[in-house]
Amino acid sequence: MKKIKGIVLAMGVVLLLAACGNGKSNSSAAEGDLLKSLQDKGVVKVGFANEKPYAYEEDGELKGGAVAIATAVFENLGIEKVDGHLSDFSQLIPGLGAEKFDVITAGMAITPDRCENVAFGEPEMQYGEGLIVKSGNPKDLRSYKDIAANPDIKVAVMSGATEKDFMLREGISEKQIMMVPDIPASFAAVESRRADATTGTEMTIKMALESANKDKLEFVDNFEQPEIEGVPSYGAAAFRIADDELREAYNAELKKLKEDGKIAELIEPYGFTEELNVVDLDLTTESICNGDNY
Repeated sequence: MKKIKGIVLAMGVVLLLAACGNGKSNSSAAEGDLLKSLQDKGVVKVGFANEKPYAYEEDGELKGGAVAIATAVFENLGIEKVDGHLSDFSQLIPGLGAEKFDVITAGMAITPDRCENVAFGEPEMQYGEGLIVKSGNPKDLRSYKDIAANPDIKVAVMSGATEKDFMLREGISEKQIMMVPDIPASFAAVESRRADATTGTEMTIKMALESANKDKLEFVDNFEQPEIEGVPSYGAAAFRIADDELREAYNAELKKLKEDGKIAELIEPYGFTEELNVVDLDLTTESICNGDNY
């Protein structure tokens, strides 16, 4: 009797282990091909960072450079509707992993660390860094090194953004960095004198300043770009690592748009330019993840 119970118990353990697998969520694979499922439904759930000019809402409609590219690619894949959801930048990758989104995109920079957690599509656009200070630039800040040289200076930066790592590598200490949830909060920190400056991608903070209190804030036109790995940054859509077929199909349609010169047409209405923001055709995500292009 004990032997039979032991066999039953052992079989139960085997079945339990088989059901649990390796503990990683992969429901899209379990349900079948995600790409075909999205094409059948005609809808794809896309997470966008609420970051103008990449993605933002205006008159109830989602707009922005990242929105325009994603919409064009998915339309060419036979997926007519992009069900877009604006989110805090720091919540995009967790939301993708939790299957809240099928894909995320917002000019998200491809970095080696992020490449370990998500599978990036090929690069869609490039951009540099920017700095906003109090009107008149009383501290004469024109680079990250200027901030590092004065330990009393505080700089606000959006949580989850790559700028924190850039600043640390330029010698700015953790004590000088104030983490805030979004761009408006970073502006508020400078306006209230809790911070001396805020930084972010050049296009994002420059566009955001247009709707902020220009009398109190100033964009540093002659900001010196840091000469470090990761600058310029290259933005791309990101997928779950298991969703190879969806990513490859997305890349194939993206390549066509690049070769036809359509990317510039899609992003220029939002303030981007072909000269500054369109990536070279031969640049690959693999080279960026490996750090080969810096």
